[in-house]
Amino acid sequence: MHTLAKFIYFKLLGWKIIGEFPDIDKCLLVVVPHTSWVDFFLGLLIRRVINKDMNFIAKKSLFKPPFGWYFRWMGGAPIDRSKSNDTVTAIAGIFDEKKVFRLALSPEGTRKKVEKWKTGFYYIAKAAQVPIVLVAFDYGGKQIKFSKPYSPSKDIEADFKLYREFFKGVTGKKPELS
Repeated sequence: MHTLAKFIYFKLLGWKIIGEFPDIDKCLLVVVPHTSWVDFFLGLLIRRVINKDMNFIAKKSLFKPPFGWYFRWMGGAPIDRSKSNDTVTAIAGIFDEKKVFRLALSPEGTRKKVEKWKTGFYYIAKAAQVPIVLVAFDYGGKQIKFSKPYSPSKDIEADFKLYREFFKGVTGKKPELS
């Protein structure tokens, strides 16, 4: 799969990788921009190209039969997103339970254009005590860009300013939603 994924990514699609995926077992991957359903499949492809497992969370009902096995096999972890549940603590608990867990999230929380990111990923990283790795899906430059790992500080505004700077000039699949 690794060789086939590299052929598709580099030769057929003509994309590049900028930066290196860090050699760490636990992190929170902040993937921006999320403008299309195609992003999910690009994520599946890149994880085979770099040969690292990456995970996602989804509502727990998706993990019931008949398709639950598939979502787990793909790296999914079920989460109870009801109002009565503390989602940040629940996701931090998943990090504690697993030896390797690289959680990919989109801070936009939607594929629509947003003016402001949701902050949940930041608090998850703090609660789980894992670094944040920024991942840019730049369709305009036909490249996926990886940052170095960042540990969240006590200054969320300064951290978010740094994060936004990393994504400056990045164009999503649907540029008008970037």
